[in-house]
Amino acid sequence: MTEDDQTGRRPTPPADPRTSWATWTTQSIISGPGGVATAEVGPISGDLTLHTTWVDGEARLTVQYSGALDWYTVAGSPVPAADETTARAIHQAMVNGAKEGGGASAPAP
Repeated sequence: MTEDDQTGRRPTPPADPRTSWATWTTQSIISGPGGVATAEVGPISGDLTLHTTWVDGEARLTVQYSGALDWYTVAGSPVPAADETTARAIHQAMVNGAKEGGGASAPAP
């Protein structure tokens, strides 16, 4: 028995999260009352942009007022994320949390 798959190619090992990365940005999120909790300035609310970077096995979440220059770390970030799919789900959960407001912080993995 060989390790080749049915196409005759050797299977590719999963990507090493220490050498892989991805990013997602969602703009113009209108936050719910209480907005998003940040590590630097407390909660921010209004028209927000959320950015997530997946690198080194963790999702790093930042938020800004849409169109502003300053980015703030979302409270509870970074979040462990073993793979890109998990990191993308964390990003979407944070978008949903921002829309709900209430001082939303980084979701659990």
